[in-house]
Amino acid sequence: MNTILIAVVALGVIALLLALVLYGASRKFAVHEDPRIARVAEVLPQANCGGCGFPGCSGFAAACVQAGSLEGKRCPVGGQAVMDRVAAILGLEAEHAEPLVATVRCSGTCEARPRANVYDGARSCAILSSLCEGETACAYGCLGCGDCAAACTFGGLRMSPATGLPEVDASACTACGACVRACPRGIIELRPRGGAAVLCVNRDKGGVARKACASACIGCGKCVKACPSGAVVLADHLAYVDPRQCEACGRCVEACPQGVIVMN
Repeated sequence: MNTILIAVVALGVIALLLALVLYGASRKFAVHEDPRIARVAEVLPQANCGGCGFPGCSGFAAACVQAGSLEGKRCPVGGQAVMDRVAAILGLEAEHAEPLVATVRCSGTCEARPRANVYDGARSCAILSSLCEGETACAYGCLGCGDCAAACTFGGLRMSPATGLPEVDASACTACGACVRACPRGIIELRPRGGAAVLCVNRDKGGVARKACASACIGCGKCVKACPSGAVVLADHLAYVDPRQCEACGRCVEACPQGVIVMN
């Protein structure tokens, strides 16, 4: 009986000592979270899309609080309204950013870019891109497997059965950038709404590009000459509209003989 009692007492003492050690460790190594992080997280949309550049909304909230500034920080899903609420909580000023929309920089429809090869494998742009140049003669344009549409969780992008290209619903697009990251060829870009955009990424010379796709940019430079603000540049036989300088006058759209420049 005494042996059992001694064992029980010994175990109790050991448990008490361990409890004291754990208590001391918890006090010493405790991480005290700023309560403002939870308040900021509450006003965020909890989409956890990664469009802000941080691992989820909680990571973005922590970054806003710890940085002490909202410079360069933006919640693409919540937009300016959410950032204004975050600024009010933290007593900071939110930057006013232009609303962006995903832009598919390829106009190579099924009609303009006929199939030249047959791919019989998993319907994935990432896989197809790693195996070959795709099913058409254009080695730059959309592969048409729909990785971008699968990545969009907001219904802002779908594959058109008529053209074989992704179509963006501007009213549903949150500019989270998931489609941009999903495209192995980098043909999707987040651009300000309302400006001009060149829907081609083919960098081959005019004749070669035109042979691969009837809607390709041929690098003629007429859009460059027509732009009064210097927003259109020509490099590697391809025109590009700088959204920071574009005044949305539409003159480059009118000047393009290929009809490859559109207002975004």
